[in-house]
Amino acid sequence: MSSSIGSTVDQTERRSRGHCCGNWGRRGNWSALNIAAMVVGFMIFWPIGLLILYWIIKGRSVKELPQGIREQWSKMTGSWHGNGNGPSDNVVFNEFQQTQYDRIREIKDEIKERTRRFAEFRANAKRRADEEEFSRFMAEAPVRNDG
Repeated sequence: MSSSIGSTVDQTERRSRGHCCGNWGRRGNWSALNIAAMVVGFMIFWPIGLLILYWIIKGRSVKELPQGIREQWSKMTGSWHGNGNGPSDNVVFNEFQQTQYDRIREIKDEIKERTRRFAEFRANAKRRADEEEFSRFMAEAPVRNDG
């Protein structure tokens, strides 16, 4: 009977803590290097310290942090920076992908050129409109001779 009471107390305690405080501290990778990096991170700039603390709590080593940041940055920007092979080991796919990137770059260059030409066209049109307006003003305005 006492064992059932003890298990009930354990279950009640787990439920009262909820998901928030689960096993976070137990899962963490609390090595001397990680703790030192976290302290230095807080001393430099507190968000860096929080990032390192989160990294440690997730059970990862600080040595893995730079690669993790690079991977997340690549995911967010949609780019990849590898060793030249690209994201795949398939050479044909990588060539196809590079061809597509080159095509996109050409389209972007064409859009920039058209934008430049259109801006030039608008500037010329504005100048012609200003000249026409000035000519009309000069034709309508009486010439005054103060002499």
